[in-house]
Amino acid sequence: MCGIVGVIGRGPVNQLLYDSLLLLQHRGQDAAGIATSQGNQFNMYKAHGLVRDVFRTRNMRSLPGTSGVGQVRYPTAGSSASEEEAQPFYVNAPFGIMFAHNGNLTNWRELRESLYRVDRRHINTNSDSEVLLNVLAHELQSSANGVSLDDDAIFRAVSAVHKRVRGAYAVVAQISGYGLLAFRDPNGIRPLCIGRMETDEGVEWMVASESVALEGSGFVFVRDVEPGEAVFVDLDGRFVSRQCADNPQLVPCIFEYVYFARPDSLIDGVSVYDARLRMGEYLADKVARNMRLGDIDVVMPIPDSSRPAAMQLAARLNLDYREGLIKNRYVGRTFIMPGQAVRRKSVRQKLNAIGMEFKGKNVLLVDDSIVRGTTSREIVDMARAAGANKVYFASAAPPVRFPNVYGIDMPTQSELIATGRSDEEIARAIGADSLIYQDLSDMQQSVRDLNPKMQRFEASCFDGEYVTGDITAEYLARLGQSRAEPGQDEGASGLQFNMGYAANDA
Repeated sequence: MCGIVGVIGRGPVNQLLYDSLLLLQHRGQDAAGIATSQGNQFNMYKAHGLVRDVFRTRNMRSLPGTSGVGQVRYPTAGSSASEEEAQPFYVNAPFGIMFAHNGNLTNWRELRESLYRVDRRHINTNSDSEVLLNVLAHELQSSANGVSLDDDAIFRAVSAVHKRVRGAYAVVAQISGYGLLAFRDPNGIRPLCIGRMETDEGVEWMVASESVALEGSGFVFVRDVEPGEAVFVDLDGRFVSRQCADNPQLVPCIFEYVYFARPDSLIDGVSVYDARLRMGEYLADKVARNMRLGDIDVVMPIPDSSRPAAMQLAARLNLDYREGLIKNRYVGRTFIMPGQAVRRKSVRQKLNAIGMEFKGKNVLLVDDSIVRGTTSREIVDMARAAGANKVYFASAAPPVRFPNVYGIDMPTQSELIATGRSDEEIARAIGADSLIYQDLSDMQQSVRDLNPKMQRFEASCFDGEYVTGDITAEYLARLGQSRAEPGQDEGASGLQFNMGYAANDA
């Protein structure tokens, strides 16, 4: 899971890209990068760390230009710790392209082999994003017949990409001398939206993973990029779009609404905050069916993403709502952190209990989901240590029982606490007196209530159904093996590039 942004501006865009990445920081905390275009040159800086730590004044000054792309990176299983895999990526032939990608390709190994043997392109990392960039570059070359690009050639290239590539991908790409290209996979698994700003110098355009990046930067949200659609904005601000997939369908990742997206974002016509409120309502109904409400003294969220669901659950059941866990916002998400030991230590650093809210009470803790169970177990122990009489646990999402292959780092079933366990066994494993999971149908209906056009969701980590149709047991076994392989040593400094090239004729 990553956050991406692309801008065509009327003035310098380095600060605009930086501010947008800050608003998308929740989507990736491993690395950050910005690339801008000025005349015949790309300028790029990227490094490991949070946006605020990666970029210094000297880095920002080295990023002149009125257009560019940026990314915050969340590494998936098997990816390297090397800074070469931080994005944006660059390719210089046949057109200079700066490229940022959110998602995960399921056939990237086959594509890499094809690029080497057939297309004669060299891939320098183990990143599926570099593979996708080179597929795009090759198809642009084929569509342009080696001469120059026009709208038709660009959209033909994206159509060819859709035919070759499988998996989840939302892309922003700056093409030298031409403009900004953005497109979304034919299933619309990963989000991507468009914003517009009127200035005295002309129209500015932004494409980003979430609407919060647009609105927080002063842009007006226009719409989402449709599944399979490509949009292109040239350097003069001319906007064109085209459907480039044969059979597009909207099958968004439901985990965006459960956990990853910011609550103030709007994704595919659905307010993330409203979706979480509705999840709380459906969860409340299940709690009422399965527990004696008189046994619950207080409802508490596990901050932050479960707060809307917990508030709505408490209101619907007429139970007291309290904030008994305080979050240290300067510790990263434990879901993203590698290694059980690191995650367990981080939970205690990230959350602290207010003893008076727990002492002598029967507490219903509400979380957005339970993945590995490490955080849940530590929080239950924390509640008991703070004096709770009984600790009940409710999850706004169903049991996570299957690997995700579309960009969420939970690839092996052995890491998932729900694998091979009943709800009662999971409750014992996390130390809770009782555990209630949201039903999958109710979670999906929570989102569908807000946009009835959504008939399907990418919910493979809950139901094991993979929308791309190419996931086999062998694939999952290979993915699990790649996760077990040790990564490379992390570099100590960022990567700075200034790339000159001859401007292409528009």
